[in-house]
Amino acid sequence: MKTFRRIALALALVLAVAGTASAQFRFGVRAGIQTNSLHFEKSTFDEDNRVGFTGGVMAEFTVPVVGVGADVSLMYTHRNQGLAVIDADGAVEDGDRGLNYIEIPLNLKWKIGIPVIQKIVRPYIFTGPSFAFLTSKRAITDAVKNKSCDVAWNVGFGVELFSHLQASACYGFGMTKAFDFVGVTEANAIDARTRCWTITAAYLF
Repeated sequence: MKTFRRIALALALVLAVAGTASAQFRFGVRAGIQTNSLHFEKSTFDEDNRVGFTGGVMAEFTVPVVGVGADVSLMYTHRNQGLAVIDADGAVEDGDRGLNYIEIPLNLKWKIGIPVIQKIVRPYIFTGPSFAFLTSKRAITDAVKNKSCDVAWNVGFGVELFSHLQASACYGFGMTKAFDFVGVTEANAIDARTRCWTITAAYLF
């Protein structure tokens, strides 16, 4: 986790620098949908995509002219998990369950200025880490528990319309394991990570 803390600190420094460099600061609301799936080491265990939703607030800093900046969001995210688990008696438990998170994406962002039309349409790209903190029940069974913190790395693109409305899509690569196994030593070798497509729209004031 030290690596992720350093990344978060670096992005925080970018925000601080942007704030002291006559950067444009804006805040707004953001909402959208998220499709997530679990990716295991063996493809036979892959889970189908499940659709959830996300919504919250965001802040953005942008340095004028060059278009480089950063944004941070505070989001409530609901994911649906479809992992079926066999219990100690050999019975298969229904794996459909909802997971609720408080998610904090931190992104470096570059808005690409196109003369004449940039105040109407302005594309941008972004990347950065996302920290999702589980607020719902961790336990799947007595032996399997969801991780309390899920860290991902996002890569995405978007477009800004009329300098206020932003529509974006990003793909999140899971950087940490999705599960903890309690008292099952051999199961700890299973590497399952969450991967997500997130599509959102935001309005910045």
